[in-house]
Amino acid sequence: MEEGVDKYGDPIPGAWVPVCTVWCAFEPLVGREFMAALQAQSEVSARVRLRYRPGITSADRVRHDGKVYGIDSVIHVKSARQELQLLVRG
Repeated sequence: MEEGVDKYGDPIPGAWVPVCTVWCAFEPLVGREFMAALQAQSEVSARVRLRYRPGITSADRVRHDGKVYGIDSVIHVKSARQELQLLVRG
C-alpha cells in the first residue's frame, strides 16, 4: 500500500493507489456460498498468474473486473524470476 494524495497534493493516510496495470491469467479455484451474520456472502479463491514483477507482497491487493481481492500468498514459480502466482481471496 502506498500513500495517496488528494487533489491539493496533501497526503491521504491509508489510501490505496494503483502500483501497476498488467496482463494476467485469472483462474477461479473455489467458489462457495456461506451464511455469516444472517447475510449471504460470497467468497472466491483464485490464482492470478503474471510475469515476474519485484515488490509484490501479501500487503498489496489485486483488482480484476472491478472487484478487489486480497493477496493470501505470493509464489515465485521455480524461483526463476519469470512468473508470479498470487493466491487471492475476495
